[in-house]
Amino acid sequence: VRLCAPFGATGVASYAVSAIDLALWDLKGKALGRPVYELLGGPARDEVVCYATGPQHEWHMELGFSGTKHPLVYGSSDGLDGLKRNVEELSGVRELVGPDIELMLDCWMALDVEYAVRLIEELRPLKLKWVEEILPSEDMDAHAQLRRRAPWQTLATGEHWYTPVPFQHAASHHLVDILQPDIQWVGGLTPLMRICALADAAGLAVIPHGGVNSPFGQHACYALPNIPWGEYFVAVTPGTDLADAAGVPGAAYPVNGRLQPSDTPGFGLEIDLSDLPPFA
Repeated sequence: VRLCAPFGATGVASYAVSAIDLALWDLKGKALGRPVYELLGGPARDEVVCYATGPQHEWHMELGFSGTKHPLVYGSSDGLDGLKRNVEELSGVRELVGPDIELMLDCWMALDVEYAVRLIEELRPLKLKWVEEILPSEDMDAHAQLRRRAPWQTLATGEHWYTPVPFQHAASHHLVDILQPDIQWVGGLTPLMRICALADAAGLAVIPHGGVNSPFGQHACYALPNIPWGEYFVAVTPGTDLADAAGVPGAAYPVNGRLQPSDTPGFGLEIDLSDLPPFA
């Protein structure tokens, strides 16, 4: 990270640092013959409870997930009509999944403070577990405004923050309630551990972005105490076995909304070199 400082340690540079950091953790686990979660102190729970992301909410319920996250469709530029459509969509999802399933909304940095406050107010009867990444990630002042103007709503963000620095600022100022670093973007497992420590000191939860879609996040979610939930993006069409969606060889996948990572050395990656085409 320090070597990247002259040109910036965020964005693509952080992606590269993440790959190196995760490779070193995998190497350490393989050298010691232990899964990475044991290097972190062992399991903090019997299994990782997962929620699903994507618009196929009925399918998510059939798969046994305890929560589902809906993508925002209409943004600030869609005006009052878009606001009403968002409320109608989310109301329909709540009716579909019922009152006993946690429901979240992912806005993917699309809104401004005024629209966000109006939307959150309209959605208040739906009892959303959280609203995620509402504002542009770098605008910390806007996050502070939203926190003041919508104190009742649980707020989550962080997948587009890099290195522990913005997480430290957000935690110390209590800008959000849930921090969502991506282990493959933020710099790897090493900064994720530091972010968890920062969050724990501030009384915040950490729920990594796409946390159980990769073996890396699976081991972190299994071992780090203040990660209460794992996010799983359902990338298959309804009726397709989740085993077919596991893109990384050796990656576990949720069964009835719960998951345990591989107990083989390192992250449990099982890449057969014979499957790779020869480099010409």
